[in-house]
Amino acid sequence: MNAALKPSSSSSGSSGAGTPPADGSAVAAANAAAASFAALTDSLDYLDPASIELVHQAYRYADNAHLGQLRNSGEPYITHPIAVAAQCATWKLDAQALMAALLHDAMEDCGITKADLIERFGTPVAELVDGLTKLDKLQFDTREENQAESFRKMLLAMARDVRVILIKLADRSHNMRTLSDMPRSKWKRISSETLEIYAPIAHRLGLNQTFRELQDLSFRHLHPWRYATLNKAISKARNRRRDLVQKVQADVDAVFSKHSMKVRLAGREKTLYAIYQKMTLKHLSFAQVTDLYGFRVIVPTITDCYTGLGLLHQMYKPVPGKFKDHIAIAKLNGYQSLHTTLVGPSGINIEFQLRTEEMHIIAEAGVAAHWLYKAQEHDGTAAERLGTKWLQSLLDIQNETRDAAEFWDHVKVDLFPDAVYVFTPKSQIMAMPQGATVVDFAYAIHSNVGNRTSAAKINNEQVPLRTELKNGDVVEIITTTDATPNPAWLGFVRTGRARSKIRHYLKTLAHSESEGLGEKLLTQALRAEGLEELPPATGTTQPLWDKLLRFTGNRHRDELMTDIGLGKRIASIVAKRLTVLMAEYGYRPDALLMTRERYTSHETVSQGGLTLDGSENASVQYAPCCRPIPGDNIIGYLGRGEGLVVHTSQCAVAQKLLHRDSERFITVDWAEEPIRLFETGVVVTISNGKGVLARVAAELASAEADITHVDMDDAVALDTIDLRFVVAVRDQAHLETALRNLRRVPAVLRASRR
Repeated sequence: MNAALKPSSSSSGSSGAGTPPADGSAVAAANAAAASFAALTDSLDYLDPASIELVHQAYRYADNAHLGQLRNSGEPYITHPIAVAAQCATWKLDAQALMAALLHDAMEDCGITKADLIERFGTPVAELVDGLTKLDKLQFDTREENQAESFRKMLLAMARDVRVILIKLADRSHNMRTLSDMPRSKWKRISSETLEIYAPIAHRLGLNQTFRELQDLSFRHLHPWRYATLNKAISKARNRRRDLVQKVQADVDAVFSKHSMKVRLAGREKTLYAIYQKMTLKHLSFAQVTDLYGFRVIVPTITDCYTGLGLLHQMYKPVPGKFKDHIAIAKLNGYQSLHTTLVGPSGINIEFQLRTEEMHIIAEAGVAAHWLYKAQEHDGTAAERLGTKWLQSLLDIQNETRDAAEFWDHVKVDLFPDAVYVFTPKSQIMAMPQGATVVDFAYAIHSNVGNRTSAAKINNEQVPLRTELKNGDVVEIITTTDATPNPAWLGFVRTGRARSKIRHYLKTLAHSESEGLGEKLLTQALRAEGLEELPPATGTTQPLWDKLLRFTGNRHRDELMTDIGLGKRIASIVAKRLTVLMAEYGYRPDALLMTRERYTSHETVSQGGLTLDGSENASVQYAPCCRPIPGDNIIGYLGRGEGLVVHTSQCAVAQKLLHRDSERFITVDWAEEPIRLFETGVVVTISNGKGVLARVAAELASAEADITHVDMDDAVALDTIDLRFVVAVRDQAHLETALRNLRRVPAVLRASRR
């Protein structure tokens, strides 16, 4: 915890968070020192002279761009970019990243364009700065919309180049260290955003030190009184237990020295925010939180980790169930260590983490370890893989999600710190977020497996698809060629990948079906104009379609048909324009066809008719207000962007729409033999008594009416109760049969459609 809090208490040298001296000349001198390139020079010793010169050029450019700007602390603004670059330098990032860190606010605050940066510093640096630049607020209606779009831009830039998020996290860290200089009214918003977004991203990428610091600084500004109280309690406990910590260190050093094992021991204290979370979630007092202290045991090799574990277990008794092997099975963010909790002196529980030096670098720096490894000439292959699966998944989600708020919703779902580890039937291990289901697992294997999932087995037993996975489960997915994603899956999947794949499939299906519906509607509207069929979209009539598309504003024919099917374009209006264009190409209306089509349609509707048999799926919806079934007189409403909604002709909702929006209605009729069942509502009033609901359900079953939903009055003590069913039937005759069956039950007072 101390390491995480040091920057906030000693940052006056680089960020102006400290108390300024009384002497004005001393303040000016301190500001000048903080704003000079010398403040950064000492941390650039890992770069070659040519790279340092490039960074220096970026500093001069940024210093000139921010000239005259001051931070809230009164310091020159350039001190902030310098502090951000210094943080990036601790991760040993390359010259391009350091240049982008120095320039990261230039486009947003100084009117400098991306083209200016490309010309001066090259495309890679400009792309990094652009990925860090928020979008123009004038483009959006709300702050939330702007924020969602800006996050999407940053995360996609990060998926292409992880240096973007490293610079952003360094930027956010320095802003949080100096948040006390900001107006207090902004503390809550900035701290909440940091806690909900940036800290989880840091954790997801394995940046443990940054994660801990962001959490504690956010807690400090969100709940200042609670923070101060806990900090005071920790200080007292630290003084009381100093002897205990020293004894444990001495015991561990002695045991490892006796076995001639080279070891580096470091104390680890739980962060204030972690303690606060534990107290809040488990309703504990501070005195009841026993695992405040821990030790990191850093050894040369993986074998030494396991040997060291054995020595520790001989020294102190282990707490049952508190051992975790994150070396054999690494965490999602690449973290590796052995964890064990031992009962130390005075009965105090102490956690030990055993790891190698490379594991320690990854544990603290996560994805940034790639550059640290480069600097130390280690093999960086493992580090390069850190976070890459998640970064790639961001691109996958983006390909299927164009709405910024929906994209951000998917990403937040994936920012889970915990994981469960499950196996495929071939014993391949897979890490899944806590709470992930069988369907999440299917999509993690491949989107085609997810889309074709029909059933699943866990440990050779068939389970529902919504079953949550547990550590050690062996999961087998059963697929069939005719299976498709179910919209209900969106109610229980937990990963952003699964959610975006399901939504993408359903949207694509709805659009393809809407395209077919649109073509039917336009053909029928054209027949009402006396023309038998649509002209071909190839050869000599292609220019005709080009003219029509310019009229409608669509890019291509398929898009026009989809818009008609979704109700975004009126088929009769498009047909009238198409008739004029076809006349230019020699097509002549058939008067007999025109008369037959126009005068056999319902007089209150303005478009051609359509026959429904239940095979329309997503392109046609049956209105839940009236639940039409075959045999009812029906009418179709083309809602704006909703596709075709079918109502009964007597439906009050449909009558209001017809009065207000008549041009959007079309004639619809039932096919001779519909191919599926249709849902409708039934209300049954019963005399209250034991077993009545079972008898009513049995009568519906005997009539072969499927019950899809049932609801009843809460007041079970009443003499009479209304049971409200949604049942699936073939047609009106089938429904009447079911109602007659219900009326034969002695306890049923009334049974009718609702």
